Parts: sequence; C-alpha cells; structure tokens
Amino acid sequence: MQLHLINKTSKQVLELEKSKVHIVVEIVHYVPNAVLSKTIVKKITGNITASSFDKGEEMAERISPFDTFIQIIDGNATINIKDKPYHLAIGEGIVIPAHATHSFSAAQQFKMISTVIKSGFEG
Repeated sequence: MQLHLINKTSKQVLELEKSKVHIVVEIVHYVPNAVLSKTIVKKITGNITASSFDKGEEMAERISPFDTFIQIIDGNATINIKDKPYHLAIGEGIVIPAHATHSFSAAQQFKMISTVIKSGFEG
C-alpha cells in the first residue's frame, strides 16, 4: 500500500487522503530504533495520529490538557498513567484522562492510534 499525504497550505500539515480507503495498520511502518508518527487528521478541534514503536523504544512522560483515546492496532504496549502500568493487546484501547501524566514503552514492537478531541467545556 502506498501512503498518500496531502499538504495543507502554508502550515505544511500532512494528513491522509480523504474519501479513500486506508489499511489502518499500514499507515505507519516500523523503523529500527525509532518511534514513528503520521497524522491521519489534524484540526483545531483535535487530531488522530498513528504511531509505531520499535522494540525497546519509549515515549517520555508527558501531560496533555485533553482526554486522549489510545487503541493498539498491532502488537502489545505498556502505557503508564499516573505511575500505574496498563498492558494493552491488539484491539484494546484506553482513555488517558486530561492532565494525567503518562508514558509509553515497547517491550515488543507495537502500533497505536491516538485520538484527541480538544474541548474545554466538559469537566
């Protein structure tokens, strides 16, 4: 499958081509010793991103001001939320609460979809 990205004006934001079928697990590929992310949709109101983690890779602890939904689309992942580890297998998902510290680690390769809906209206 060839990945088609669209250049969005001067911001240089790349998204997947709209009104085209995509094989979700093929949006990102594994890269040795790396974490790779590709934007599926990016809007002011939120974004959807596909990421791949090679075995042994980590994403440092961070905090988001918005809830973030994570779904594993290949392999298994460990997600630490507020210092508690959650082990997710393919097809499983979890919501990381807004303002919660979280990090990712890959004991084996995995791919995930991350969805953030930016809103300040709910509590």
